[in-house]
Amino acid sequence: MNHPPTSETETPLPATEGAEVVSPFIVHVPVDARGLALGVLASIAFVFALGWMQALLVPLLLGVFLAYTLNPLVCYLEKIRFPRVLATSIVMLAVVSALTLGAYALRGQMQTIVTQLPVAANKLSAQLIHMRDDRSGNLQKVQSAVGAMENATKQSKNTSRKQSATHVTIDAPGFKLGDFMWASSLGAMGAIGQVTVVIFLVFFILAGGDTFKRKLVRLTGPSFSRKKITVNILDGINDSIQKYMFTLVMTNVLLGLLTWLTFHLIGLDNAGAWAVGAGLMHVIPYIGPVFTAVATGMAAFMQFDSLSMALAVAGASLVISTAVGVFVTTWATGRITRMNAAAVFISLLFWGWLWGIWGMLLGIPIIVVVKVISEHVEQLRPVAELLGE
Repeated sequence: MNHPPTSETETPLPATEGAEVVSPFIVHVPVDARGLALGVLASIAFVFALGWMQALLVPLLLGVFLAYTLNPLVCYLEKIRFPRVLATSIVMLAVVSALTLGAYALRGQMQTIVTQLPVAANKLSAQLIHMRDDRSGNLQKVQSAVGAMENATKQSKNTSRKQSATHVTIDAPGFKLGDFMWASSLGAMGAIGQVTVVIFLVFFILAGGDTFKRKLVRLTGPSFSRKKITVNILDGINDSIQKYMFTLVMTNVLLGLLTWLTFHLIGLDNAGAWAVGAGLMHVIPYIGPVFTAVATGMAAFMQFDSLSMALAVAGASLVISTAVGVFVTTWATGRITRMNAAAVFISLLFWGWLWGIWGMLLGIPIIVVVKVISEHVEQLRPVAELLGE
């Protein structure tokens, strides 16, 4: 027996005349869960491997980038009939000699700075404490009264437990000069070993010329298109790294000259050493200029015994580093790498988190290499798009 449809029965509504039935627009996005999981695990493993291999990768990358920087000088000597090995030896000897003579010429000022900085830090700390005490005398009295009341309360509570309380005293290990000297000597020997490795690596890369370039082109296979892409990638890396390193050297020299002139006009002692230190520390983005400003401020406070002069010197250092970094380095780096500022900043954060100071020093050259490779590999074009302007 058929029953008439009620209100609870699902029946299609008749379409009225002139009305259109709108169907929902559904987009099905296929998601490869297994591939995504494997990609995430591979990325985590790759980051872990980068952190684990820091002791190997940092000298290697530093040597490669320095070799790219010095390669134009070697090529110039090679064009005027110098053998490749002899040209490399001349360039390396000139660079090492210049750095050694510069450090020897400024050794007295450097020793004075190293000796004065701890004294200046203690003096500045005492001055700040004295200023705080002068400005908050009444607050200190209230805090002292409250502290006395709290101590009295604690003593009254602990009187009844005095018999059952057990006091355990742990003697901290004393300072041993021999252990400190041994650790310092190991650190110095490790630094000397790293510098020696970098110098030899730069020499061998420069002496080899385009040997690795030819080998990489051969490894790409017999396809002419692949060889052409490999050559374009290597040429792009070479050109970008050379321009970036040249810009970095020139801007740091400019910053050192401006710092020396400013400190000389102010009358700060050891202005030459401070200028060299500012130029070297400016290689490390963000952290280097702040460290230089703090150190020069403490030195100025030690010399002039005035907090206003310390702030003036530190402010002058920050103004110079900011002006050179923002208006010169950033503009030149943007023209060379053609990357957006957000990508550069995120890259510095990542490499600084992974390798510390060395990561911030090498972060921009690494991201430049990644961008050049991404521009020539079809599968990595999205990465180049994210890094680009």
